[in-house]
This record gives sequence, C-alpha cells and structure tokens, in this order.
Amino acid sequence: MVLADLIAEDAILPALRSHSKKQVLQDLSEKAAELTGLSARTIFETVLQRERLGSTGIGNGIAIPHGKLNDLPRIHGVFGRLNKPVDFEAVDDQPVDLVFLLIAPETAGSDHLKALSKIARLLRNPRAISELRAGRDAATLHHLMTQVEFQS
Repeated sequence: MVLADLIAEDAILPALRSHSKKQVLQDLSEKAAELTGLSARTIFETVLQRERLGSTGIGNGIAIPHGKLNDLPRIHGVFGRLNKPVDFEAVDDQPVDLVFLLIAPETAGSDHLKALSKIARLLRNPRAISELRAGRDAATLHHLMTQVEFQS
C-alpha cells in the first residue's frame, strides 16, 4: 500500500481556514463526501464518534482523524493544512495545523490499520513535516506525500 493509493491531488486542501476542531472535521468530511459520493453528515458523524473516544491529535501539530463507513468501496484520504493551527485536544496539548482524514470501508480490517500506519510513518518524518508545512499548493503537497523516500 502506498499513499498515492489513499489520496488524490484533489483530496488536498492546502489552505484550510477552519477555526475549530469541529469545523476542521466538517470541512474535511465535505471534501471526502465530494470524492466518495457519501453524505458529508454521515462521514462527519462517524469521524466525530471516533474522536469522542480520544483525540486523534498525535502531537507535533498533527492529527489523523479516521473512521469506518458502510457503502464505501475503498479507503480514502483527505489532507488539510490549516492557515492557523487549532486546538485539537492533542496528546501534547499543541495546536494542530496538519490533518489527514482517513475513511475506510467497514470491512477494511487490517487494511485500515496499514493505511493509518503508512500515514503515521510519513507524519513522523521531520523533513516531510517541514516540507508539508512549506508547500503552498495541492500539487506540491501531493507530490511530497507520495514520494517514496518519505514513506519508509
């Protein structure tokens, strides 16, 4: 599994203007709905339900909200970079500016965990994080995310 299989260039929002965690999740859910044909509300509620179990803010300004949905044929990712970091109740109490939403079919099983692992590996790479924060457009961000050197 490679990140290019999880996220398309049109699934990248390089300058989100969201002002709260809830708004970030709504904005990313709307983009995911556009890409999948599912209801934005259904995606949002699924991700919010997972978020209530514990914040997906993993630290260092990064969050990986995720959820499983019926009627989804494959795993999809949506990436957003916020213009201004927001409180995400992250484990390190730092505001978040990089958010990778991952939605998977209810039946995804271990593929869902593999996808989360792949994203986490990318977002643990200091150089990748720095370049993602510096990139200004979806094409650049997509290229950075899908470079093999950042995925190992």
